[in-house]
Amino acid sequence: MSQALFYVLEPTSPAATTDGQLKFVCQLAHYYYSQNARVYVLAQDKEQALLIDEALWQYDVSEFTPHNLVGEGPKSGSPIEIGWGTLRSSGRRHVLINLAQEVASFAVSFAQVVDFVPCEEKSKQQARERYKIYRNAGRAMQTEILK
Repeated sequence: MSQALFYVLEPTSPAATTDGQLKFVCQLAHYYYSQNARVYVLAQDKEQALLIDEALWQYDVSEFTPHNLVGEGPKSGSPIEIGWGTLRSSGRRHVLINLAQEVASFAVSFAQVVDFVPCEEKSKQQARERYKIYRNAGRAMQTEILK
């Protein structure tokens, strides 16, 4: 059964800041990579995708996570691929880490979706809508609070 995991960001959570969220997303991508999963990180926009790409390059060599932006790298993409908007990954992926405010039309092709509930009220409402869409699609839902 496909799953959706929502991280609820508490105001005191380091992941509630822009830099903290980027670091957490990189840690998640590395975690799934270490589990042999192929990951697609869907950024809100190209600027955020470039920030994630750069942040992943900053990791120590021992924790390097092979990654690329959509359209770069090998034909089937690296284990971690980063895109934005309606750009799709270059190959079959197991995990979607969604930073966009909407549900990607291609989210149904992923076994696992990771999403976030930010602190700001408008963004929370958008997260609630994404939650409903995933739930109505039959995904097993899980939430975790990040303090």
